[in-house]
Amino acid sequence: MNASALAEEGPVRARRAAKGSMTETAARAGLTARGVIYLLVGVLALRVAFGDGERQADRGGALQEIAGRPFGAVLLWALGIGVVGMALWRLSELVFGAAGPDGRSAKKRLAAAARCVFYAFAAYSVLSFAAGSGGGGSSDKQSRDVTAQVMEMPAGRWIVAGAGIGVVVAGVWIGVSAVLRKYHKHLKLGAMSRRTRQAVDLTGVGGGVARGLVFAAAGVFAVRAAVDYEPDKAKGLDDTLKSFAETPAGPGLLVCVAAGLVLFGVFSFAMARWRRV
Repeated sequence: MNASALAEEGPVRARRAAKGSMTETAARAGLTARGVIYLLVGVLALRVAFGDGERQADRGGALQEIAGRPFGAVLLWALGIGVVGMALWRLSELVFGAAGPDGRSAKKRLAAAARCVFYAFAAYSVLSFAAGSGGGGSSDKQSRDVTAQVMEMPAGRWIVAGAGIGVVVAGVWIGVSAVLRKYHKHLKLGAMSRRTRQAVDLTGVGGGVARGLVFAAAGVFAVRAAVDYEPDKAKGLDDTLKSFAETPAGPGLLVCVAAGLVLFGVFSFAMARWRRV
């Protein structure tokens, strides 16, 4: 390699290193923000299970909980920036490919695109709330409103039913993947002690199953709303969680699911520390 090529290679490596560092920072900030939200949602759901029915166990409730704390405004802005980081990380995976041998596949890019859109919406919601212009409203009302609007479209019932089935499938996939510990391929297992791996598996499996169950239940409610042509039967996160207390298992099931969401929050913190980016 001649001197000219070596001179050009230096800046290229520097740009790649800078891009990798920024992507890693965005990813870890985003995973931490996700952990905070799930942790708070799980705690709020536990309060509901133990009789505090006035609590809103969803992202809006979590934001309201933060806002009521000392330095709440600063924490909200930090959380919003973290979720923006999550969206940017997924965008980078869409454009440049994800970590791993199949990171550039069409399947991975499509998944990254869907996650980017989801976290972009979540970031907008958090930052809007931090700015005092809403964004912390009930997920139940949002779900009903969107379902009603879609049902007014041609073939709207089929669209809602298809989306609901997709959410059910996603929920099952999330739960099964957690049980099979598929997240191991994303972790720096060699940097973790045996006890740390066991603790991460406890949070990853328990949290993933609970999260998958919530997704699947929300999807079922969407399908039922489409079949019955009643948008009000669609449920957001808050009503979906509260519905677990109305099953034959009673509040005990809600306690288990809520505890699982707390575990998923802790798992997100572990991912922020040990995930390969």
